[in-house]
Amino acid sequence: MKIYNSLTRRKEEFKPIEKDSVKMYACGITVYDDSHIGHARASITYDMICCYLRFLGYKVKYVRNYTDVDDKIIARANSLHMDALKYSEDRIRAAEEVFKELEVDFPDVKAKASENIDNIIEFVTKLIEKGYAYPTEKGDVYYSVRKFKEYGKLSNINTEDLLNGVRKDVEEGKQDPLDFAVWKSAKPGEISWKSPWGEGRPGWHIECSCMVLHNLGETIDIHGGGKDLIFPHHENEIAQSEALTGKPLANYWIHNGLIKINGQKMSKSLGNSLTIKQALELYNPEVIRYAIVSKSYSSDIDLGEGEFALAEKHLYYFYNTMKSINNFLAGNTGREEVENDVADKIEAKFREAMDDDFNTPVAVASLFSDFKYVNNLLKDSKITTDEKAYILEKIRNEIVRCYSVIGLFKEDINDLIYSLKKKYINKLGLNVDDINKKIEERAQAKADRNYSVADEIRSQLDSIGIIVNDSKEGTTWDIKELYSL
Repeated sequence: MKIYNSLTRRKEEFKPIEKDSVKMYACGITVYDDSHIGHARASITYDMICCYLRFLGYKVKYVRNYTDVDDKIIARANSLHMDALKYSEDRIRAAEEVFKELEVDFPDVKAKASENIDNIIEFVTKLIEKGYAYPTEKGDVYYSVRKFKEYGKLSNINTEDLLNGVRKDVEEGKQDPLDFAVWKSAKPGEISWKSPWGEGRPGWHIECSCMVLHNLGETIDIHGGGKDLIFPHHENEIAQSEALTGKPLANYWIHNGLIKINGQKMSKSLGNSLTIKQALELYNPEVIRYAIVSKSYSSDIDLGEGEFALAEKHLYYFYNTMKSINNFLAGNTGREEVENDVADKIEAKFREAMDDDFNTPVAVASLFSDFKYVNNLLKDSKITTDEKAYILEKIRNEIVRCYSVIGLFKEDINDLIYSLKKKYINKLGLNVDDINKKIEERAQAKADRNYSVADEIRSQLDSIGIIVNDSKEGTTWDIKELYSL
């Protein structure tokens, strides 16, 4: 398996520190507001990676954090006249509710800054002792960036170039404009804890360094997060952790791409921020997940209405094919074992794609050829019923076993088909009873050999977006838009 390592800027063969185990950390949410679709992408990405590593047989310890102490959280809580930690708890609870709906598995450890204050103080104390951090008279503690000679190795940023972008009015007691706070002195109205430097709270970057060390050790296998965290957050994590331990913080750095909405950067000021809750009101959870995993995790993506609509159509096709398999198997109990290239190669194709830097788009693309084969097989009269049943059952089981790893085929088949059909019926402004009545009228016209009337009804239905399908089992109808790929 190869992973693109942001630190070395190339794909590398994955070799865990321990042969059968993986230690993995992903930066989570700063819970000052409702979780948005960008948070969903990050959570789905690292959930997918964790699940695939377990699929391969690794024992994974996965830690994801919540930043529950932060300037924005404090400001929002104060504006609502709430305790900051109580506000954070409410936002974490809301985040976990929507993640549960998305069927994102919870990490093994949900780390919080507020629950690691003693560990953070100990970490900062050791940085001071080693000469990499210094306290001020005011009670702040800063990390001395220039003391860490490898600063900038992840983001490929030169410290001298950084000086052009830093504030000229240096904070009181700060020795260098490049230095950043690892401990902040308390201001009036802010939550704080006692420390050797006075009342205060952690800086943003220190919490992740501390929680990695506390939960996973000095060097971990995988550290993940969004591209927007490469600098300064992850760069600062490396500086803090490696200055303290003298060892690499992580062997593989993985970064997921960012999200645009209808071609624009997602922003509240632009009015195009899509919360996970809003997305779930518009789309089935698996539709959201499919729209995300059908793109490379590392690329920036544009998630507009068109992408979600395409995801709905693809899943509608997949689930209807699964339903056809189930219908066939329900009426055919015999199974005659037979070799079949399609059924036998599903896992191999899935693993080949996923072993190439978790290439979910290629993995998903292979489903189209598999389901095309299934639909042709269902019509093939040259293969015995028992052989066909064995092949179809194996294809179905292999697809569910493999693709559930990336969060697909977890919904009830009939429920997903019904919900999408109902959504598009409502979108067309149609009534199911009226459509069924037309189908019955057409069936009667055909029984009366009044084929011109039957054809006219078919045309009427077609004009309002309804497809009519005749077969030896009878007549069914469907929605044309769900097939317009």
